[in-house]
Amino acid sequence: MPLIRQAAKRLKYLASGFRAVAVIGPRQSGKTTLCRMVFPAKPYVSLENPVTLQFAREDPEAFLAQYPQGAVIDEAQRMPEIFSYLQQLLDETKKKGLFILTGSNNFLMQQNITQSLAGRIGYLTLLPFSLQEMKQKKGLIKTRWANHAVTGFYPEVVTGKLKHEEWYPAYIKTYIERDVRQIKNIDNLSLFTRFIGLCAGRAGQLLNMHALANDCGIDNKTVASWLGIMESSFIIYLLKPYHKNFNKQITKSPKLYFYDTGLLCHLLRIHTPTMLSSSMYKGPVFENFIINERIKEAYNQGLKTEFFFWRGKTGNEVDLLAVNAGKITIAEIKAAETVNPAFWKTLLYFEQLSKEQLNKTVYYGGKENQQRSKQLNIVNWQVLAE
Repeated sequence: MPLIRQAAKRLKYLASGFRAVAVIGPRQSGKTTLCRMVFPAKPYVSLENPVTLQFAREDPEAFLAQYPQGAVIDEAQRMPEIFSYLQQLLDETKKKGLFILTGSNNFLMQQNITQSLAGRIGYLTLLPFSLQEMKQKKGLIKTRWANHAVTGFYPEVVTGKLKHEEWYPAYIKTYIERDVRQIKNIDNLSLFTRFIGLCAGRAGQLLNMHALANDCGIDNKTVASWLGIMESSFIIYLLKPYHKNFNKQITKSPKLYFYDTGLLCHLLRIHTPTMLSSSMYKGPVFENFIINERIKEAYNQGLKTEFFFWRGKTGNEVDLLAVNAGKITIAEIKAAETVNPAFWKTLLYFEQLSKEQLNKTVYYGGKENQQRSKQLNIVNWQVLAE
């Protein structure tokens, strides 16, 4: 029995309110499976098919006219021109959820597409499986977080169809040869591959574009362009510093994270939980792992939560701030398996600066849960599956 995606409920909701819905997310995150499960009666068409793509490009009006009751159009970003024709079609109908579009890059970031479909389209970001989704099937949740971090959360790996050691090299190859070329024609793909690896070594760190440029042998402009490619294709995201000024914050640089820790570990050449446990990257990977689960929860449920980090002048840092409707919750993330009072020292410091009581959480790599006060909880990573 396949795992039910939590985002299915959100997708149905969006389709009941918008004339079209875009489902975006990383390649192989389960977008097509989700759409075909939620809308089994809709025709399915993939623009990955060269014949179909040629027809759509030669006569987009005739192509769309084949689907008077709408359709699921897969990999829609392969033909950006289609959005202008969709605009006219959607303007002429009152039907909700007519077309469901999927894409493995964030085509809504493109200004001309955003303008064409503004107010007509809702969108859903679907990331790989979350721990909450995996808990549906007995045995998928392991006793050690490192098992999940190394294997990652892509459906092909989670369902056991392929081993992570085999799947991620193929994924990187496909991503670079197809998706990257589609977004921007990069001549030196081997240099871009090296750039991805250098980014992996900086996961959980402040983004230093100048250092990246020097290490890769490219200029700052190219670094910005390549980071944009990796962002729009859901390989990395940049966590911004919290913007409210407490007269203590000095950094304006974001922190770099990967959308999937399995991919991150593959790039770091960490292939087993044992290797991760003894690795210098253990802390950053655990931090990335926890933040990813929080982001997945927000996307799957349609929460309007914004995520940040905060760093003060003296090096004090709050790993994660979640802001929803003006309400702030803060979290510290530690891979250690033993609770230490030093874990929440910065949380208390930030609370004093904010001059309001905040809900505080410490995520750690151990097994016990503790409630230290009404607004301070020490929780193990498995809580994220509940």
